[in-house]
Amino acid sequence: MGKQGLLPQTDVVACCPGETCRCACTDDTCPSVLSTALTEHMEVALAAGFAALADAVRLRLVSLLSTAPDGTVRVCDLIAPLDMSQSMASHHLTVLNDADPVVGDKRGRLISYRLIDGRLDALKNALAKVHNDE
Repeated sequence: MGKQGLLPQTDVVACCPGETCRCACTDDTCPSVLSTALTEHMEVALAAGFAALADAVRLRLVSLLSTAPDGTVRVCDLIAPLDMSQSMASHHLTVLNDADPVVGDKRGRLISYRLIDGRLDALKNALAKVHNDE
């Protein structure tokens, strides 16, 4: 809101109680709030992704995967940093795998997990606001 003085004169509309928004679009190029509504399928997928991340252990797993030197980590390598059993680490990785931000690649009896490019960004972008004045 602090940058509003730098905006060109535009239409002023009430968008939120107690706030005033300015739209710099003078034609039909601004997306409508209704045109960006989530579909039911998108809502379900996003809710599953956020639910999977709504756990401290799983957030730590995502952090460990995102900082892995080659981008992949075996379950057995996660036991010490997480201070938990292999079965519990596997459970949390399965939850993340089912929700899609993580995928497991099985080689023999070992499974290496990695983040799926763009899946966490998709969750972040689902909630992000794009403003003309930022």
